[in-house]
Amino acid sequence: MPVESGSSAAARQQKQKRKSHSLSIRRTNSTEQDRSGLQRDMLEGQDSKLPLSLRSNLLDLFSQIEREFENLYIENLELRREIETLNDRLAAEGQTFEGADLAKGALKTKASHSTSQLSQKLKTTYKASTSKIVSSFKATTSRAVCQLVREYVGHRDGIWDLSVTRTQPVVLGTASADHTAMLWSIETGKCLLKYLGHQGSVNSIKFHPTEQMALTASGDQTAHIWRYMVQLPTPQTCFCTPCEDDVDFSDKDEADGEIDGPNDCPSIRVATTTLRSHQGVVIAADWLVGGKQVVTASWDRAANLYDVETSELVHSLTGHDQELTHCCTHPTQRLVVTSSRDTTFRLWDFRDPSIHSVNVFQGHTDTVTSAVFTVGDNVVSGSDDRTVKVWDLKNMRSPIATIRTDSAVNRISVSVNQKIIALPHDNRQVRLFDMSGVRLARLPRSNRQL
Repeated sequence: MPVESGSSAAARQQKQKRKSHSLSIRRTNSTEQDRSGLQRDMLEGQDSKLPLSLRSNLLDLFSQIEREFENLYIENLELRREIETLNDRLAAEGQTFEGADLAKGALKTKASHSTSQLSQKLKTTYKASTSKIVSSFKATTSRAVCQLVREYVGHRDGIWDLSVTRTQPVVLGTASADHTAMLWSIETGKCLLKYLGHQGSVNSIKFHPTEQMALTASGDQTAHIWRYMVQLPTPQTCFCTPCEDDVDFSDKDEADGEIDGPNDCPSIRVATTTLRSHQGVVIAADWLVGGKQVVTASWDRAANLYDVETSELVHSLTGHDQELTHCCTHPTQRLVVTSSRDTTFRLWDFRDPSIHSVNVFQGHTDTVTSAVFTVGDNVVSGSDDRTVKVWDLKNMRSPIATIRTDSAVNRISVSVNQKIIALPHDNRQVRLFDMSGVRLARLPRSNRQL
């Protein structure tokens, strides 16, 4: 009887394996429709808050991932059979110990090469499928539409901070590097008052919770408290004739801004109270609940707590290793959060008058540019590490949400009523997110002159 050579036997086995592989793929494709039909039936019987269309879309995507892994599993089985066949051939040829070692080395090289290919294919499949899933989620996320409503023109340098009064009359306050702070009518955009008491850049502005007083922090190493009285102008409706549509008002607006604009605003040059004790730039200041005390943050690595009536220093909050970048107070409790270039933010508790405690949080890898309280029990922190994190005051061990961005985050703000986070970036973009980290909107490019 003729003996079949080793090469012909290997070819026959390879042909049989290809045949079995094609049969298995056909069996998989033949059951695909039955499987999808079964999944649709399971969807109807499950209790879920997701819409049926979204659940169906998710099942389709996961089914694609399953099929890819199934095919890769079959290919992996074939590779194992090839390795076993090569081992059998080497054993049948009766090679010496040295030859066997060389064969094993060649076999290991081939196996490692096949394994690397398989690993790369798995990564590619996983990334592609994940991208599809993420894209499907983004497509279903509702987005808000933002448009420019009004401009407030009058500062001669950059604006570092803005704030809105908590009592009537409701006005907008801005702090600028031009050494001034201004109060504006929100409805008309007209300047109502200008504060000229600082000798350096005005870095922040905050309003008293119940009285008509403003707190400003400055690069002149002081914080000022000053009273204001403003009267809101009555919005006037402009009736324009058709011929005015062709007139270019750009030069006229600039002229009006110089003649009838902020230069004609009433001004205040002397502070009611001046808070001195810092040895560096005062970068931020805020009122504690009740308005009887204020806290300031400085580049001298300390935050100071002052009594408003006596202007005396009550506490000096030390511990940060580098310059402070921001401070914020809780709207209803005697809590203060400070942020620093040392990549940390600290929570100071003054609810017990006899003792104050401090907790240090290391949730970022770069400068923490700001940390603010929300109306509820949350803290939102932003950093130069391009992340924003939402924390629960009841459990600060890990954030409840993390927002990853493509640029460093500057001084963030959280709306009082709708709990929307506004993120100004170094790349001149402003994005809006909700408290769970879902992006809601991005300000149009023509409105991002920040």
